[in-house]
Amino acid sequence: MKIIVDADACPRGALAAAASLAERYGARLVTVAGFDHVIDSPEHVTVGDDPQEADIKIINLTRAGDAVVTQDIGLAAAVLGKKAAAIGPCGFEYREETIAAALEEREIKAKYRRAGGRTKGPPKRTKEDDERFASRLEQILRRLAKDNAG
Repeated sequence: MKIIVDADACPRGALAAAASLAERYGARLVTVAGFDHVIDSPEHVTVGDDPQEADIKIINLTRAGDAVVTQDIGLAAAVLGKKAAAIGPCGFEYREETIAAALEEREIKAKYRRAGGRTKGPPKRTKEDDERFASRLEQILRRLAKDNAG
């Protein structure tokens, strides 16, 4: 079991929680980011600066039973298709039954922005976001460990 982190935009608190939980659950922690990011990680994969390079690398590294941390809904959909878990850094777990709606919402917002509209960015990160992320990631790791054992 691996925890793979899309580290280009992963908040420090979420990365620290993922590292701690990886150690506790005996999972490999793999971070992936462009070469212009400095990431402190025991197993870091550096990719080029093309916007999709990190996503492609993460998809290629992901196996069934892994957990992927990402804010990218498209990447989450791809790893769900590989029977891996996907979680956002604020603790939102992407699920098979909700990913289509999330992709649709992303497309609607992108179309609105292309037409000149403005959408709201994410709120400032809080300690509660870090706690929610750690709690949900731990639930996912427990579930994956149980699924992999049985």
